Formats: sequence, structure tokens, C-alpha cells
Amino acid sequence: MNSSKLLLIVEDDPGLQKQLKWSLDQYEIILASNRIEAVTALRRHMPNVITLDLGLPPDPTNASEGLATLKEILELAPHTKVIVVTGNDDRSNAIEAVAQGAYDFYQKPIDSDVLNMIISRAFNLQALEHDFRNLQQQQIFTGDIIATSPQMLTVMRMVERIAPTQATVLLLGESGTGKELLAKAIHARSPRANMPFVAVNCAAIPETLLESELFGYEKGAFTGAVTQTKGKIEYAEGGTFFLDEIGDLPIALQAKLLRFIQERIIERLGGRKEIPVDVRIICATHRNLQNLIDQNLFRADLYYRLSEISIEIPPLREREGDIIAIGNALLKRYCEHNQCKEKRFAPEAAQALENYAWPGNIRELENKLKRAVILSDNYLITTDDLEISEQTENSMPLNLKTVRDAAEVSAIKRALHYSDYNISETSRLLGVTRPTLYSLLEKHDLQDLIRHQLDQV
Repeated sequence: MNSSKLLLIVEDDPGLQKQLKWSLDQYEIILASNRIEAVTALRRHMPNVITLDLGLPPDPTNASEGLATLKEILELAPHTKVIVVTGNDDRSNAIEAVAQGAYDFYQKPIDSDVLNMIISRAFNLQALEHDFRNLQQQQIFTGDIIATSPQMLTVMRMVERIAPTQATVLLLGESGTGKELLAKAIHARSPRANMPFVAVNCAAIPETLLESELFGYEKGAFTGAVTQTKGKIEYAEGGTFFLDEIGDLPIALQAKLLRFIQERIIERLGGRKEIPVDVRIICATHRNLQNLIDQNLFRADLYYRLSEISIEIPPLREREGDIIAIGNALLKRYCEHNQCKEKRFAPEAAQALENYAWPGNIRELENKLKRAVILSDNYLITTDDLEISEQTENSMPLNLKTVRDAAEVSAIKRALHYSDYNISETSRLLGVTRPTLYSLLEKHDLQDLIRHQLDQV
């Protein structure tokens, strides 16, 4: 059912049930007569708005069962709007229900027009709040970065906070974890977004050429310098300058880079003119800069200038649930790029993807999927196509509840990704009923992930 127009009515009086169903016919109505039926309907249909009679059996003469039902509803679905319905002489319990989280209350006898207005407002507010939460979630999923794991969502929230500032950022992480993508994400969300983003990989340019590449040179500065040439730093004027693999910057150049960072002034090679440059600086490295400082291979004063804010990017193997999500997105992209029919992972291949250690991180995943798409003749991508062997975890927690919860979350995410977020198919793959699956989604706080994915369809 379409939850945007789904109304759950919790009322034990059959006559009132019929009256409400008739007067609220613009909505899809589900009826429940007691707490068990109400919670079951909530788990199954996840309605956005509920009307709840506080006088429910087994003791309809007081509000205890109704308030208990309200508490359970809000624990299971905190964003649901609950309108409590009470007797004419029961205003105190209605106020108590609102204090506990109900959206509004309405006192009997029923006036269809007034109740309709309250319900309509509840649906409108719920839709606005949903759009706001969805916008926040979309900001996390923007661009080429796919982040569903708690670890990467934390990183992306940091990106959102620091992007509007002028702080110098140091990105730390293994090779292939997407440091340049994150640098571009910071630039794209900054006031400099419409200005250049210029990247230089310090490890990819010979030491003899790196200084002129960064700072530029004047005509005649060295043999072959036939024209005045700007450096990459100047080309980034007004925008963002990204220094990748800063840990490989030669010690001789570190002093000159430090002066630029401190004063935002450069001198071209062979020149004497001081040139002011307005750029934001983002750096990245896979190396341990503290160890390099101890070995006198990296300047401590430069490190402190570069690391106003440091962000540690987790390796792919530690990003719970991200591997299949990223894999599905890449698989779709490569199939479109190679103009072949859409492919999917076989269940054993999805399992192998999650068990593999990914020493090359996302870059290695990209390479293996490109190869699999090109060489596989089948609809399903198998472990043979991926050329990875199954591996087991080197360590695992000993607490049984932690292990059980982690296994449930992992299995649910795999099944959801494999079924393209089809709830019935996910239930079938997991061998549980739909209500049980909804219960598990609520238990592990995965409802927003479901809603976001469905909103993207």
C-alpha cells in the first residue's frame, strides 16, 4: 500500500469504525481493535498517520492500554503522526498522550469535518518532515560517493560541516579509499564550488619537475624554459588546490610549500616577484606522517599547518554494508558504459565480495568489476568472474549478542541489495515473514535506508 495515504484507525467500537471508514474515504483505511492488532498493522504497513482511541480493551474505561499502545507505536515508528481520540471528559489523558509524543488529540463525539482537518494536517506535516529527512540523506549520498555504513556516514557528516569553512584539511587513508573523491566533495559543497579544483599527485611527478609543476617558472629559468609558465597553484586561484600523497613530497620542497601555506604567496622558479594566490588547500596521504616526522622525512611545522582538520577514511573492508551497495552501483554503471544487458551478483558472489579483504580498496573493486562485466557472458556475475577467493574474518567479537546483531544486519543488507529493495523478495531470501522483516528493520534502525532507496526509484 501507498503509506503516503495510508491511515490506521485503532478503535474497538464497530459502529465508530464504520463511521470513520465512511467519513475518511479519501484515505486507504486499515482497522485495528486492540494493541496487538495495531502493532501488527504498524509493522506490516508502516502508515504515516494513526488515529488511536485511548479507551482500548481489555480495560476500555481508562486510558492505560491506549497510552501503552501509543508508547509502543512511537518506539517502533517515531516519525508516525498519532492522533489520540478520547471521551469528552478525558482531556487530562489526551494532554498526557501529547506530552508522550502524540501529534494531536480529538475528543468525542466525532465531528467528521474537524477530524478530517486534523488528519490532513498530520499527513502534510509528515510529508514535509519526510522530505527534510530525505534531503539530509541525499546530501550524504550525493555524487560518486556511496555511504551507507556508520563509518562512512560519520565521514560524510564531517565533510558537510567543514566544507563551508576555509580550514585546511588532511585526508588520511589507505590507497584506493577515495581520498580525491572526498576532496572534490568538500570543494563542491564550499563557497569555492564554481572555481577551479586543481589536483597534483606528489608521488607521480619526478622530484626534479615537481617544483616547477607546483610553482611555475619564468622564461629562461632552466634549459627548455622558453616561455613564462604558471604553476598548478596559480591555476587554482579562487578555488581548491588538492595535494595528493603529500607524504611523498621531497623534504627540500616542504619549506617552500610551508611558506606558501603561511603567507599565500608564491615565487615562480627563476623569478623574484611575489604572487599572491587565494586557494583552499586539501591534502591527502596513505602514509603515517608521524612516523615520517620521527624519521626526519617530513617537517613537523608543515604537518601542523596541513592538519587543521584531519579525516580518517576507513578501508573498504571496514565499511559495513558498503561493499555490495558500491558494487551494485558500479555494476550498473559499467553495464551501461559497455552497452550490455544489466547484470547482477549471484548470491555466492555477493558473499565473496563481503568476505574478501580488499587490499586495494575501491580501486581494486572497480578493476575487478570492469573485468567481470566485459568477460562474463551470463546474467549473473559469479565468483569466477570476480576472481576472488572466499576468506574468513581474522578476528571476531566474542560477545554473542554483538555477533548475532552484526550477522543480522549484514544478512539484511545483503538481501536488500540483492533483491533491489523488494520487501517480499528480501523476506523470501531471508526465510522470514514480512512482519518479521519489518521488526528486524526497526530493531536495527534500517528503516531510513529502505525509505531512501525507495525514494530514489
